[in-house]
This record gives sequence, C-alpha cells and structure tokens, in this order.
Amino acid sequence: MAKVVKTDAEWRAQLSETQYRVTRHAHTEPPFTGIYWDTETPGTYNCICCGTPLFVSGTKFDAGCGWPSFWQALPGVVAEKVDTSHGMVRTEILCAVCDAHLGHVFPDGPGPTGLRYCVNSASIDLDAGTKTE
Repeated sequence: MAKVVKTDAEWRAQLSETQYRVTRHAHTEPPFTGIYWDTETPGTYNCICCGTPLFVSGTKFDAGCGWPSFWQALPGVVAEKVDTSHGMVRTEILCAVCDAHLGHVFPDGPGPTGLRYCVNSASIDLDAGTKTE
C-alpha cells in the first residue's frame, strides 16, 4: 500500500478538532465518550484519515475500558511502536498507511490472540455495509 501523506493544513481541513488531536497528535479521548465504545453494529472499522480498513466487528469485544476494543487487526494495516509517554511503556498502534494514531495494544485480551487493541473512536469510522467476519 502506498503511504498517504498530507500537510498539517490538509489534515486540519479534513478532520474534526477531536479527530485531528487524536490521530495527528496522539491524544486520547476520555473513556466512555466515543461513538463506538459500546456499539454492536456489524461492519468494518476504517481509518478516519485515509479510509483503510483496520478492524472488523467480529473481533470487537467489551473490555470494560470505555474504548472500542478488538482482539485482532486486519493483516498488515496496523503498525506498532514503543510509547514511553506518561511514565509508562506501552505499544502504540498506528494506521500503517497514513500514520494516524489509533490507540494502544495490550496483552490482556481474549482468545484466540490474547490481545486488546484499544482504539479511540475518533480515529475510526464504521462502514456498516461491509463483511464482519
């Protein structure tokens, strides 16, 4: 996949202020406030910045944390990097196509992967008309 690169002004023009702060500056929306934290609507969750499909609803689960959580990402679309902000060591997840901050991945999810991709609602867009498994 070709990288999507835009200027700061282009990102600002495309995104809401919250989407911009979360995806371009790695902010975090407050728990239990995003539009997808408790949705059960079937579909595919795409990157809000570039439209790349990232997660399917069949891998979404209620982690009780207040953010959408998935036990698996679609292959090859989520990049990881070490995040040492806020006095912690975590694994940040980013869209591999446009480098949008999505959230973090933790090793405390359900089977079969044991992972919890904890994602900001502001960084994704649900396409309810797509395959979910």
